[in-house]
Amino acid sequence: MLWLVALIQTFLFVISAPLLLGMVKWVKCQLQNRQAPSIFQGYKNLRKLFCKEVIIADTTSSLFRIVPYLIFALTVLCSAIVPLFLVNTPTTAIADVIVFVGLLGLVRFFLTLAGLDAGTMFGGMGASREMLIAVSAEPALLMVLFAVAMNAQSTNLAVIIQHFITMHLFLHPSIIFAAMGLAVVAVAETGRIPVDNPATHLELTMIHEAMILEYSGRYLALLEWAAQIKFMLYAVLLINLFFPFGIALNFSWLGVCFSIFVLILKLLVLVIVLGITEIRNI
Repeated sequence: MLWLVALIQTFLFVISAPLLLGMVKWVKCQLQNRQAPSIFQGYKNLRKLFCKEVIIADTTSSLFRIVPYLIFALTVLCSAIVPLFLVNTPTTAIADVIVFVGLLGLVRFFLTLAGLDAGTMFGGMGASREMLIAVSAEPALLMVLFAVAMNAQSTNLAVIIQHFITMHLFLHPSIIFAAMGLAVVAVAETGRIPVDNPATHLELTMIHEAMILEYSGRYLALLEWAAQIKFMLYAVLLINLFFPFGIALNFSWLGVCFSIFVLILKLLVLVIVLGITEIRNI
C-alpha cells in the first residue's frame, strides 16, 4: 500500500505541475486587470508540443536528442523523494538533501550541455548565465538545507519534516532565515522575476529559454514539463519543510485526505504571494 501511495505522490507531482504555474499566471492577470488564460493552458500547450513535428539542427549531436529524456527522468526522480502529503513512504528512504541537490545539479549540467551542443549564440549565452546563477544558488541551497538538517540531526527530508512537526520549531530564528534563503534560491532556480522573466523572449532576460531555443516538438514539451515540475518541487519543499502542519506522518485514508486539503490551501496561499511579489517587481 505504501508503494502505491508513493507512486500516487509522484504522479500528482508530475501531473499537477502545469496546473500550479497556470494558477500563478491566472493570479497575475487578475492583479493586472488583464484577461487571464485558463488555468489548464499549460496542459493544452504540452499537448500541442507533443503533437508537433520535431525539427533538429544539423550541427547537433546525439546528446541533443537524449538530454530531454534525461532531464525529465531526473526531475521525476526528484519529485519521488520529496514528501508531498505523506512523510513515511518507501521512497523517502533516499530523500537525502545531498541527493536532492545533486540530482538538480545533474539537470542543470545536461541542460547547459544541450544549450552548448547546438553551437548557437543564444544557447551559449543562456548556458553561461545558468552557470553564473548556479555558482551562487547551489551553495546557498546547500547551506539552507544543512541549517535545517542540523536541527533534526539528519539530512533526510522526511526525518527533518517529522522533527519540525513534533518539536514545533517554526518560529526559531535560524529556521526563519533558512526559509527566507530558500525562497530567494527558489526564485533564482526556477527563473522567476526579478532573476528571469519566463513570459518574454528578450535577449536581456533569457536564461532558461535561451538554452532550449533550438528544441521543438516532444523534446521541447519534455523540457517545459520538467521546468514546471522543478517549480512545483521548490514550492512543495518550501511549504512542507518550513510550514509542515497538516502533512500526514503515517498512512491513513482520513489523514491523507486532510493532508491533501491542507496542501492545496498552502499552495493557493503561495500562489497569491508569488503573484503579488512578481507584480510589484515588474
